Amino acid sequence: MRILIYGGGAVGLGLAACLLKAGEQVDILARANTQCSLQKNGLQLYGILGESSVKPHDFQCVTDIDEVSKKAYDYILVCTKSFDSSTAAQNIAAHPLLLHEQSRIVLVQNGWGNAETFAEHLPAERIFNARVITGFYRPQSNQVEITAHVQPIHIGSLFKAGLTAIEELCAKINQGGIPCKAAPDIACDLWAKLLFNCALNPLGAIFNVPYGVLAEQKNSRHIMDEIIHEVFKVMEATGYSTHWDSAAEYLEAFYSTIVPLAAKHRSSTLQDIQAGKKTEIDALNGAVIRLGQEQGIAVPCNEMLYNVIRFMEQR
Repeated sequence: MRILIYGGGAVGLGLAACLLKAGEQVDILARANTQCSLQKNGLQLYGILGESSVKPHDFQCVTDIDEVSKKAYDYILVCTKSFDSSTAAQNIAAHPLLLHEQSRIVLVQNGWGNAETFAEHLPAERIFNARVITGFYRPQSNQVEITAHVQPIHIGSLFKAGLTAIEELCAKINQGGIPCKAAPDIACDLWAKLLFNCALNPLGAIFNVPYGVLAEQKNSRHIMDEIIHEVFKVMEATGYSTHWDSAAEYLEAFYSTIVPLAAKHRSSTLQDIQAGKKTEIDALNGAVIRLGQEQGIAVPCNEMLYNVIRFMEQR
């Protein structure tokens, strides 16, 4: 398969290394400093799911989509931050030769609303979402460490497209060392991820601690409990559901199973704040606030965390 990784951050490079290990042809669209490091040092993946190393001549990294605009890819994996979704969708749509008749676009992004943004510019039946609860951390521009792995990557369609089109991609990600499977109920998976991110990401950034520490004290647990109850109210009001029937049922799994599996991971929100970068808070707690407003549901805890993160960003 020919695969384009659109976005050379920790998740994009981690999946690139995985697919290269599985023997696929991979091109990476990344920033100039990442390109320079990859061309000089190659790509290294290590951590709790194993290790792999790819030499510089085994893949191509570009900084401008025009450099690969005449290639047709079987899959384009969009691994940008959620606030770049509109730009990425427009760039792909403006280069139609990137896509052949069977090409699929997989959104490997946090938050809610990315698929709708892409569907404004590209055919909905080509668009799939990936739910990732694997902790990717990039200590160097050409290195990715997997620090946590809660569940397999799930890939599916919010637009009722069949799963056959992405089964080969899932098999290759599996072969490369990261568990992955096609998912018929990806909306449930995405809301489960949103619950996880809304509760843990902003608090982890505010207190500068890994996920596990947040579950150790009653004060932080109380805040997370309230966040999760608010998200459940909004989810149910908008007609969606997840794999747990109630907030109480989810909270039991959250503290007993989910958080312990990711206890050592530091959130991407914390990593962005420390790097002086914009966070994805608008697609996380911000999305809950917007949906809550549409449904007339107050979400004060989500609003509080959202505003604290925006203050930290602007500083």
